[in-house]
Amino acid sequence: MSEKPKNQKTENPTNFEMIAKTMAGLEHVLAAELLQLGAQNIKPLVRSVSFYGDKGFMYKANLCLRTAISILKPIAFFKVRNEKELYKHIYNMDWKTIFDVDQTFSVKAVVNSSQFTHSQYAALKVKDAIVDRFRDDLNKRPDVELDDPDIKINIHINKEKVNVSLDSSGAPLFKRGYKSDVGEAPMNEVLAAGLILLSEWNGKGNFVDPMCGSGTILIEAAMIAMNIPAQFKRQNFGFMHWADFDDALFELIKTSSMNKVKESYANIIGYDNHPGMCKMAQANVVNADMEEFIKVKRMDFFKSEKPEGPTHILFNPPYGERLAIGMDNFYKKIGDTLKQHYPNTTAWFITSDIDGIKKVGLRPSKKIPVKNGSLDCKLVRFDLYEGSKKTAKN
Repeated sequence: MSEKPKNQKTENPTNFEMIAKTMAGLEHVLAAELLQLGAQNIKPLVRSVSFYGDKGFMYKANLCLRTAISILKPIAFFKVRNEKELYKHIYNMDWKTIFDVDQTFSVKAVVNSSQFTHSQYAALKVKDAIVDRFRDDLNKRPDVELDDPDIKINIHINKEKVNVSLDSSGAPLFKRGYKSDVGEAPMNEVLAAGLILLSEWNGKGNFVDPMCGSGTILIEAAMIAMNIPAQFKRQNFGFMHWADFDDALFELIKTSSMNKVKESYANIIGYDNHPGMCKMAQANVVNADMEEFIKVKRMDFFKSEKPEGPTHILFNPPYGERLAIGMDNFYKKIGDTLKQHYPNTTAWFITSDIDGIKKVGLRPSKKIPVKNGSLDCKLVRFDLYEGSKKTAKN
């Protein structure tokens, strides 16, 4: 899953470049998703992947990608030396062909430039230029809306180079729409999907999250097993507010994507020892229409037993800054439970406690760097074998 996909030539004249944003450590996972979906000219970058596709593919990417946070469509590129040139270039764009004056918009700027040292100031200059152009053309101006705008404009300034993009996603794509409630430290849906894909689960047998919290990993695992589009519950995307939105094409893409949903025989199980978390997870499972496919049980992982048949474990234990917990012997208990109760199992967990990994008492067969918010983490794999209770030194 982590191999870089081969680039492909762009042959369709209606194709254009797009940028899919993601989390650090998931770039090649996202690139592999894009390749499988049919993207062209795929190039993994830092926390993003560039690719080519047409309008229909942009709709499909937003609907189906599991590890993308947003899909940006670049609409202008130019060089500037100062704020006056930035204002001029933005003003000269024909914004009324992009969105309507009665729509709301927002501007987000990312700046790496000696000419522009403050991202909010750069965003303000862009906003002023857009508003002034509308006012001069139509004697009317659009309103700025920060929380839920119709149009989201992204500005990226690197030295003298300026990229102007439209955010085709709207709300971030990790907002799947199935969470009614979350715990004290909820896992991002994009990260959960990325961890499952990194763990190379085949969608068969038992999938166990023994510390399931609000159920995010369970729900993402079920959607992957059945090939359900990540955004199957979402009603609103940013591109729906664009002047060139093709409703019939979107419905065609959505119907085609939903027709690829398949039956799954996976046994997806979540444990949590906290009754409130179990209730929360069950509510989210119901919201995701997954109650037929996911079982949530109140259970202490350290007292649990492996279910019958091939078993794949993936979980997000409490660690470091995430939750206040006494960590003495915690990781040792994880290792002891895996060795004694889960033979012939592949077990993965994510942690920022690198020293804690050493206390598990098993040698990890893989350590994959990932980010969980601002935390530098490792996704670690342990292979458990029948009858082997030996510990290995790290």
